[in-house]
Amino acid sequence: MSTVTVIAKIITDNTGSWVNVPVILTGKGDIPLITDYFLILTAQGKSRSTLLSYARALKLFLDYMEANKNIFSEPELLLTSFILRLRTGTLDEQGFDPSGLYWEPKSFFNTKNITRCLVSFLNWVEPNCAKNQKLIPNDFHSLLLYSAWYRKNINDFLGHIKKFKNKQLSFREVNYTSTKPHLLVEGDAVAFPEDKFKAFFVDGFSIQRDLRISIRDKLILLLMHGGGLRESEAMALWVSDVELAPLNNNSALVKIYNEEQGIAPYGWKSNRGGNTRKLYLKEKYGRIPRVSMFNTEHLGWKGGTIDHRDGYIIVNWFPSYYGEIFLSLWKVYQKYRASILCNHPYAFISFHQKHLGSPYTLNAFHQNYKNALKRINLLPSKHEGYDPHGHRHSYGRRLRRANVNPLIIRRCMHHKSLDSQTPYTEPNFNEISNTLTTATEALVKGETPLDLSWESLTKYGFNDIDPHQYFSGKNKKFKE
Repeated sequence: MSTVTVIAKIITDNTGSWVNVPVILTGKGDIPLITDYFLILTAQGKSRSTLLSYARALKLFLDYMEANKNIFSEPELLLTSFILRLRTGTLDEQGFDPSGLYWEPKSFFNTKNITRCLVSFLNWVEPNCAKNQKLIPNDFHSLLLYSAWYRKNINDFLGHIKKFKNKQLSFREVNYTSTKPHLLVEGDAVAFPEDKFKAFFVDGFSIQRDLRISIRDKLILLLMHGGGLRESEAMALWVSDVELAPLNNNSALVKIYNEEQGIAPYGWKSNRGGNTRKLYLKEKYGRIPRVSMFNTEHLGWKGGTIDHRDGYIIVNWFPSYYGEIFLSLWKVYQKYRASILCNHPYAFISFHQKHLGSPYTLNAFHQNYKNALKRINLLPSKHEGYDPHGHRHSYGRRLRRANVNPLIIRRCMHHKSLDSQTPYTEPNFNEISNTLTTATEALVKGETPLDLSWESLTKYGFNDIDPHQYFSGKNKKFKE
C-alpha cells in the first residue's frame, strides 16, 4: 500500500549508540513525528511486540487516510469510518475494493487494540504540537485533524484538510466499545500428551544425521517439559548458567537470567562498575539483549516472578529425574559447543554450516520440532497439544495431579498470581468427562461419592447462591 514498516537502527546523538525501532516509510521517507514516538516508547522500556502493535495500528490509519483523501471534512467521521472498516473490512460483496486497501474484517478485540494504540499516539501528539496555532488544544478530534494537517504541510502525504475551524470543540476521548455482550470463554489449555512424550523424546529427536543437533534439541525439550519453561526462556540459556545441583550432584541446577537486568557471570564488572548482562553483552560481544532485537534472533521475556535478586529464575525439575537426564546430556553437549568459536554466551547454537556457531533461533527450532513430530507420525497441532508451549501445560498439569500445593506450583511456574496458573492446572475436558462418568456410575449403583446437599454447597463461602436460605439454614423453605 502507501506505506511500509521497516526495522531501522536509529542514532540520536554523537555517542554512536543506536537502537532498533520500527519506522513507517512513505514515498518521501519516514514520518518524523511517528519515529520520535517510537523512540519515546523504546526509552520507556516497551517490548518489541508493543512497538510492533503501535506500528501496525498507525500504518493502517495512515493507509486509510491516504486511500480516502479529499473525502472526509470532519475528523470525527474519519475516525468513525476507520473503525467501521476495521470491523467490516473494505471488500464489497463481489470481493472488490476501489480504495485498494483490501482489508478483511478484524475481530472486536483486534479492532479495540488498534484503536487504543491510535488514541495513545494522538494523545502524545497534542502537547508536542500545541505551539501550532491551528491546533485546538485538548481536543481529541482536532488532534486527529492535526495529524492530517501535519503531513500536508510537511510533505503533502496525508493532508486533505485545508482549513481549521476556530471553534472550541468539546473534548471526548474516542474509545471503541461494543454494545453487544461478549462471551469470556474458559480456555482449555491443551497439554502435550504424557503418553507420547517418551517416543517424541527418544525417537523424534534421535534420528538425526548430526548427533549435536539431537542433543541440543533434547536439552531444550527437557527444559520445557520437565522444567516448565517457555521456549523463549529455554533458548535464552547461557553457557555459564548450568551448575551441579547442591542437593544432588547428579542433577543440574539451571538458572535463566533476565538479559537486561540480570547480573553478569563470573563477577564481571564494566570499567565504571556496572554489572548487568546488558552491559556485559555490549562490552564483551558488541551485542544487545535478544529481547531487544527485531530480527530472527529475537527472544521474548514474558516476565513473572524472579527467584533471586540477581535477576534469574530457577528451573524446578518435576519429576526430579529430568534434571539428571539434562545433566548427562549437557556434559556431552558442552564438548560440542566448546569446539566451535562463538562470539556470544548463548548455550544453544546453530550447527548448520551457513550459520555455524550463531545463536539458535526459534524459527530453526520450530522446524526441527515439526520434523521430530513427523518422525513419530504426529502432526503439529496447538489444539491437540503438539506444539512447544504444550509442554509447559503438561508440566503444570503434572504438578496438579501430584497434589502439589498451589503456592508451590506458582513458584515452579514463576507466576506473579495464583490466578495465572489456572489455565495450566485446571482439569481439561477429558478429565472432567471421566470424573463425571465415574460419579454417574457410582450414583447408578446407589453410592454417594459426592455430597450434593445445599448445606454442603453453601458451607465454604458460597452463601450467595442461596442468600435467602430457601434451601439451607434453620428455617429453610424448601426441602431436598
